[in-house]
Amino acid sequence: MLTDYHVHTKYSDDSEYPMEEVVRDAIVLGLSEICFTDHVDYGIKRDWDDPRGVEYRRGGPGEPERMPVVNVNYPEYAAEFGRLKEKYKDQITLKMGMEFGMQTHTIPQYEKLFSSYPFDFIILSVHQVEDKEFWTQDFQRGRTQEEYNLRYYEEILELVRRYHNYSVLGHLDLISRYDKAGYFPFEKIRPIVAEILKTVIADGKGIEINTSSHRYGLRDLTPSRDILRLYRDLGGEVITIGSDSHKKEHLGAFVRETMDEMKALGFNALYTFDEMVPAPHYL
Repeated sequence: MLTDYHVHTKYSDDSEYPMEEVVRDAIVLGLSEICFTDHVDYGIKRDWDDPRGVEYRRGGPGEPERMPVVNVNYPEYAAEFGRLKEKYKDQITLKMGMEFGMQTHTIPQYEKLFSSYPFDFIILSVHQVEDKEFWTQDFQRGRTQEEYNLRYYEEILELVRRYHNYSVLGHLDLISRYDKAGYFPFEKIRPIVAEILKTVIADGKGIEINTSSHRYGLRDLTPSRDILRLYRDLGGEVITIGSDSHKKEHLGAFVRETMDEMKALGFNALYTFDEMVPAPHYL
């Protein structure tokens, strides 16, 4: 079974990939199931209907000159998803999810959003801490490598202790992608990562393997093999695979290779979700 459980469309402010094109491309690729997981990042982005209006940023490589900084247009997103799910029901299984880019001070906003729509799947990700972005180095600036790594994992630990309406943790060691100081020893973060994973497992949640590590040229999987082995050793079983796609060439990329990695690491099932309930598919 080939699935992609981390897929972005034009409803994410960093993508222009039309939702129906994603579906058609997924069918051509032979994917049996995909889950849409467009971005919501309270704290740094406004909602689509914010009375203050939409903010903009300068476009990066391959983007338009001016890009909106805004969360998903939820009503349009849900309506288009419903139409496509019915239209393509005989060709592919579609699930409605979202990627919650959470911070502890934004938990109430996500609780409200989660209760408003019938989600199948939620990725809990941390893209910024204290409303400071990683990719701009705003979060890392003024901190030592050890300080910003530990602070990142402290935020995740507090989130999983306090918030429960999610399915998997997204790209758990994301901070390493933006660590200009280089490799940070796993042994220094092992204790806090173990606490995160124990909390996730006890709560019946899971983690994802994010295949974007390949296109970013990272030295390891995302999360790292060390984290995946620790998750396995602690009794973790629920794993999804997601490409973190934002354009056609990302969709479904390295899913087969990642399934092989899972087997080599001792995992025997890939998971999908329906109405927030996980289901195993044995490798």
